[in-house]
Amino acid sequence: MSFLSQSWLVDRRYALRAMGTCIALPFLECMVPLGAAEEKTATPRRSAFIYLANGVHSLNYQITAPGRDYQFSRSLRPLEKHRDVITPISGLHHPGALSHHHNCISVWLTGGKLGPSDRNTISVDQKMAEITAKHTRYSSLEVAITQDSLAWTADGVRLPAMRRCSEIFASLFEEPKGGTGVQRRALRRKGSVLDANLAEVRQLEQKMGSADKGRMEQYLTSIREAEIRTRRADAWLDTPLPTISAADRQRTNRDIAHTMAGDYFRTVYDLIVLAFQTDVTRVATFSLGGEGDAISIPEIGITESRHQLSHHGGDPGYMEKLTNYDTFAIEQYGYFLTRLAETKDLSGKPLLGSTMALFGSGMSYGHSHGNANLPLVLAGGSDLGLKHGSHLDFNQGHFKGYQLDKPGEHYSLCSRPANPDAHMSNLLLLMAQRMGVETDHFGDSNKAIEL
Repeated sequence: MSFLSQSWLVDRRYALRAMGTCIALPFLECMVPLGAAEEKTATPRRSAFIYLANGVHSLNYQITAPGRDYQFSRSLRPLEKHRDVITPISGLHHPGALSHHHNCISVWLTGGKLGPSDRNTISVDQKMAEITAKHTRYSSLEVAITQDSLAWTADGVRLPAMRRCSEIFASLFEEPKGGTGVQRRALRRKGSVLDANLAEVRQLEQKMGSADKGRMEQYLTSIREAEIRTRRADAWLDTPLPTISAADRQRTNRDIAHTMAGDYFRTVYDLIVLAFQTDVTRVATFSLGGEGDAISIPEIGITESRHQLSHHGGDPGYMEKLTNYDTFAIEQYGYFLTRLAETKDLSGKPLLGSTMALFGSGMSYGHSHGNANLPLVLAGGSDLGLKHGSHLDFNQGHFKGYQLDKPGEHYSLCSRPANPDAHMSNLLLLMAQRMGVETDHFGDSNKAIEL
């Protein structure tokens, strides 16, 4: 079969048939014609998600006044110059994470419920990628400073993440080693292996017990999805890679030790900006580490891990370092916003207008694993209809007010939601809709927030 023909194009209602069952496929890139991959929308829509583990030092992070007249807190002060393009958000939570704090990073973008017997659901970035993939070489970009990415497929499988900046650059902007011909042969060998595996599995039809059918359905779907992505990657080999300037190449095609966290963070942000600018992808996630493995930052005098600092036990030194860590991470996020604002897309417009960038954590107060009142900042997306400049506070009207001089009272707010209807999935639903996803529900949402 010719990989460059469209004989492999499948209808969206296509289902795998094996072992006496039908397996409905999720939306896949092959469900749009190859020609659609070359089309460009009038206003490309983009989204980036940045995750900070273990919450924040909430006493120094919390903004206390709602609306437009709010004062920046100590930790958020680096974003003051971006006031007109950001919205700090308070009072949201993920109900499915309230009793499973170790899963905060896993459900941050899914709104799923991850108990011992639960399987995760699709993350909002991948829901967006269903819409944007037909326009870009890569459906999404996953970066994580440690192991866990933020992205989950519809089958509840976590997507792998890249870590080294040179690896990220090469995967996005460099020709495959040995040239296109070598890469095409490798892809077709992979496709043949996948076909052979699928054929072998189908031969087990008469031997499968009912208990194995669910596992096998997921396995078959994964094989078919991998096969289709392999074929589409083959087709994209004939599309030239974007030309990267010497300055951009020097800035991003390098490796930085994680002991120089600021340099590493900024280089990853530069890579995301470059990926958006060249339109090789429109969806990106960046995890600064999971709850148990976020790095230290020795360049600013922090040799302890973030997890260690979050369990400060009231130690003034640890609390000061945690605040400094928060401020440092937010400062790098501010750098990302600056780069988006000063970089033009292919149509000559600033990227920030067409890019929504969400920064935050799936935990609010790490010492007691509080995961209500999540720290969140949404930026950009003015071309998508977002209006910024205010502190959006869902705690208002549901509590007695912020009592930062009484830590116990405030930490309780971080452990038990003041407003039980204020789900973070409502924010994810808003972002999905602004990316063009036609849905009125995502995760455990109950209503899209207004912004």
